[in-house]
Amino acid sequence: MNISEHSRVWIYQANRALNPGEVEQIQQKLNSFTSEWLAHGNELLAHSEIRYNQFIILSVDEQQAGATGCSIDKSVKFMLELEKEFNINLFDRFQLAYRNGDKIETINRENFQILIDTAKIDAETIVFNNLVSTRKSLETNWEIPIKDSWHASVFTLSNGIVNSL
Repeated sequence: MNISEHSRVWIYQANRALNPGEVEQIQQKLNSFTSEWLAHGNELLAHSEIRYNQFIILSVDEQQAGATGCSIDKSVKFMLELEKEFNINLFDRFQLAYRNGDKIETINRENFQILIDTAKIDAETIVFNNLVSTRKSLETNWEIPIKDSWHASVFTLSNGIVNSL
C-alpha cells in the first residue's frame, strides 16, 4: 500500500516474539481491521504490519481522513482483543526492546539498568523508540542508538557507556 511518510503511526510492542503462525493470524486480523476502520463514518486510509515478529504497527494517512478519539479507541479495543486471544501484552510501557546482535530482546527497566551497570548495554546499543509518530520517523528514528533516543534522558551517557541517573 502506498501510504504517506507523514502518516500517523502507533507501535504496539509485544512482550514476546510471536511465532510464525501467530504472525500470520494476527496479520490477517489486522488487515481486516484496517480495511474496515472508520472515523465518524469516513474510511481511514490505514496500513498495518508486524515487524520482527514483535512489533505491531498501525498507520493512518490523515491527509484522507484523520483518526479521531473514537477511531483510536476502536484500535485500542482491537489490540486488547489480540492480547487476550494470543496471550500477549501490548501495553506494558515499562518493557524496553533492544538489539542484541541479530536478536530483539525485551526486558523490564530494572533489568535494563543491570545490563547498563554491567556494560552489557552501551551508548551504541540499538533500542526501539516506540514513541515515533509518523511513517517517516518510523523509518529514520525508530531503531537508533541509546545515545540518540529518549532513553538518554532517562539514562545518562558517560564515556560512551549509559549510566543511571
